[in-house]
Amino acid sequence: MSTTESRRREWMGALALADGARLQEAWDALPAAPEYRVIRGPETGLVMVRARAGNTGRRFNLGEMTVTRCTVGLGDGIMGHAWIAGIKPEHARLAALFDALMQIPHHSEEIGVTLIEPLLRDRGEHLARRAEEVRPSKVDFFTLVRGED
Repeated sequence: MSTTESRRREWMGALALADGARLQEAWDALPAAPEYRVIRGPETGLVMVRARAGNTGRRFNLGEMTVTRCTVGLGDGIMGHAWIAGIKPEHARLAALFDALMQIPHHSEEIGVTLIEPLLRDRGEHLARRAEEVRPSKVDFFTLVRGED
């Protein structure tokens, strides 16, 4: 995977997990909102979630999950995409718009600093807090071997 692909995967993940109100605030704070058109969606549907037993076994269908997707196109032909868990059409539209803007170098730096990096930092802090909350309940199993046979 190229560096560009991994960076895009990172910012798309941050946008998908962000609070929709936070994306709306960032959109409203833009000095000049770009012209865009909605290519597809926002539309809601189901996707099948697959898993592996023990993370190494055969794959199996875990269940269905509701997602909302959206694709937007900016005036210069750049396309933005978003897939958001749940029924969140406005969140999907805003995430797709920010995905498109992040592909433009002069927008990418500013949005990266003002929106994406704080989202990633907040997510990391949330995960660290959550790990600390569940750490006391961790159980280590071990077996004592008796000297008798």
